[in-house]
Amino acid sequence: MTVRKNQAELSSAEKRAFTGALLELKNSGRYDAFVTTHNDFIMRDTDHGERVGHRSPSFLPWHRRFLLEFERALQSVDPSVALPYWDWTVDRTPAASLWASDFLGGTGRSRDGRVTDGPFAASGGNWDISVRVDGRDFLRRTLGSGGRQLPTRAEVESVLAMETYDMPPWNSASDGFRNHLEGWRGVNLHNRVHVWVGGHMATGASPNDPVFWLHHAYVDKLWADWQARHPRSRYLPEGGTPDVVDLHETMRPWGDVTPADMLDHTPHYTYDTAA
Repeated sequence: MTVRKNQAELSSAEKRAFTGALLELKNSGRYDAFVTTHNDFIMRDTDHGERVGHRSPSFLPWHRRFLLEFERALQSVDPSVALPYWDWTVDRTPAASLWASDFLGGTGRSRDGRVTDGPFAASGGNWDISVRVDGRDFLRRTLGSGGRQLPTRAEVESVLAMETYDMPPWNSASDGFRNHLEGWRGVNLHNRVHVWVGGHMATGASPNDPVFWLHHAYVDKLWADWQARHPRSRYLPEGGTPDVVDLHETMRPWGDVTPADMLDHTPHYTYDTAA
């Protein structure tokens, strides 16, 4: 059984295995296929049209399947690898261990955001940005620029306390747990982290930055924590809702998985801490 660990608890060998598998996927071309998928969906998901991966109830099950597919790709390179998660309520500064040169590398240089250290720096020649939002071919970050702050544990707790999963109008204007976690309303959790990292993480091509996977693994863990706290709260909507994915409708691009199929993560992986 795959166990997803807090990145702060990874050994040096586990960090090397994870980054090594990422580099191998990148070299084979398989990594960029995931970047393309995410970018395509975030560009098409709108408040007033068909929406699947973002601004919609299926934000959480869609990303759960997306991460599971990516984790399986990593494990095809190295079966020992699992996706780690980044608890940004604890590791809140650019000095945190995940930004060290032996793991993800640090923030970008001031003039253009270019990451200059770690295994994904352009100088290493192993992380050319192919799925681009502009002409630049190097990984970019601007960690915490403009005085931005990551969400706090108290803010997370305020969202975990919400009992209703989602509600009309089923988009970025909705109240409920999903939208507050996604970050279009309230204290803004998931979206705020993307903006705090900056660079590629603030674009539709955010998986260009490997921290995307650690961030979304933590978002997924928060969903699992919420499910454990509210066992009677169900995925909504259950049926008959235009433009969004109901409980038993299939999700693009896979066509073989529904939100109902993704409600229980434990057949696929567990987390290193109980909810």
